[in-house]
Amino acid sequence: MRIRATVAAVSGALALSALAVPAAQADVHASGADSGYRAAAAKILAGGKSAFITSPVAAEEPYKLNVGFSNFKVAKSINAGAGGHLVVPVTYTLTHGTEVDIKAADFDSGPYLYRGDFATPDNVIFGEKAGTCTATSTTTANCKANLDIYPGEGDLTNTDAGATWTAGGLAIAFNGQDPESDSFDPSKVGIAQQGDLGTTTVRRVSKLTVNATPEPVKKGKTITVTGKLTRANWDGPNYTGYATQPVQLQFRKNGTSTYTVVKTIKTTTKGDLKTTVKATADGFFKYVFAGTRTTVGASAAADFIDVK
Repeated sequence: MRIRATVAAVSGALALSALAVPAAQADVHASGADSGYRAAAAKILAGGKSAFITSPVAAEEPYKLNVGFSNFKVAKSINAGAGGHLVVPVTYTLTHGTEVDIKAADFDSGPYLYRGDFATPDNVIFGEKAGTCTATSTTTANCKANLDIYPGEGDLTNTDAGATWTAGGLAIAFNGQDPESDSFDPSKVGIAQQGDLGTTTVRRVSKLTVNATPEPVKKGKTITVTGKLTRANWDGPNYTGYATQPVQLQFRKNGTSTYTVVKTIKTTTKGDLKTTVKATADGFFKYVFAGTRTTVGASAAADFIDVK
């Protein structure tokens, strides 16, 4: 199962001991699509007792890799449902010294997002695979990668919603060293980490329903419009009612293209909606939720009412 990266990002000896952790203890998700890069990144970006396993050369540390990151581009808002696999594309520029072979089979780089302080983040999101880079000069490359989020498997909790997430970059040069080998020499492994490359937010997806009854209805009679507003509960994982939120009831007369606001009501403590209006003409009713800092807006699929 997946384990959530909630402890301090590490460097030096801690990062090295992290790399020495056997693959069986790496961060793995239920899809089974884990990679060597993800396993290494998970242990560099996450701490805990498992990260302190003694390395074969405990006194040695990785050297600081001559790599930098810039031009980091990611969506301004990442909207996550209660489950599934969310893939977030990222592009960035990699700058490196001439001594760094970015084409080597055991050189990897990739983006990540962290919430909280760079040295002691509250949570970290990264990708399953390393980025792919195309050299633009002897010391620069344009790279692209994905962030992989599994909300239903512990990657996110409700406290993550609406917070500022900061972008970071990670590069690893193993230089022929095998972390699981008895001859593994940590001092020959290069690691580079960089934060403050940009910001984004992660928000909870919402869902909205509507039902106008009775149907058909005589002109001038009362129409009851019910519905429900729910949002992703990453602690579930499921969708739960969103309480006391303002929602617009909108109407579009049949044969027209524009919706008008009929009224604004608030959801109950369970996210339910209910109001009444007078029947005037054939048309479509829908509820619309504008969204909040933590939750994405939603519009219900319109419900047609036949007025006789």
